[in-house]
Amino acid sequence: MTGGAEESGRVARADGVELAWKRSPGREPTIVFLPGFRSDMEGSKALRLAAFAAARRQAMLRFDYSGHGVSGGRFEDGTIGLWTADALQIVDNLTEGPLLLVGSSMGGWIGLNLALARPERAVAYIGIAAAPDFTERLIWATMPDAARERLLAEGVVHAPSPYGAPLPITLTLIEEGRHHLLLHGPIPLRCPVRLLQGQQDPDVPWATALTLAEQLESEDVVVTLIKDGDHRLSREADLLALEDVVARLLPV
Repeated sequence: MTGGAEESGRVARADGVELAWKRSPGREPTIVFLPGFRSDMEGSKALRLAAFAAARRQAMLRFDYSGHGVSGGRFEDGTIGLWTADALQIVDNLTEGPLLLVGSSMGGWIGLNLALARPERAVAYIGIAAAPDFTERLIWATMPDAARERLLAEGVVHAPSPYGAPLPITLTLIEEGRHHLLLHGPIPLRCPVRLLQGQQDPDVPWATALTLAEQLESEDVVVTLIKDGDHRLSREADLLALEDVVARLLPV
């Protein structure tokens, strides 16, 4: 497949919810960008990778989970399992051949789930402030008692966010997330893995990257700690570092 203009469209789930996507044709493997919690395919990292892929004539796919961006559905109805299923449906419908998965924050968890579900296709995985198990370790475990009691009683709480409006956290998100926890034991992913993590990240402790690296069964794992890096890792230097990591994992 040769490089070409980016195209866009929508894929309908069985329940009628439509998932929005953008892709560009090009060389294999296809770079797949998986956005974070309440983020979307128009963020700075997704756009930078799309431009990078276009310049290299590399195949690229980005999309919005249900309840995110311009996809259908309600954010409050989402769970890790549902968003993983969204990612699988889009990837299975719109790509063939090998995949280079790039996941940011929650997208790092979704990307791991995707790689484990399609190990024959995942040729490499990049996590940017990857947040596996965040529903349990970073939300439930740190939630004040009063908020936890309200969540159990009412089914939802709204957590303040430095990135915009308060985030609705549902009890379903927490409980369903427990079916997808990864950090409690070996993770049978054996492709090359690169983890980029800011040490000034207020949302995902940088030790998470070390824990993830330790649990992965892959022998080809490199963790890059950016001492002054925040959670988003969207500064020019961060984006250049991401481009460099992706380029080193692609065929010449």
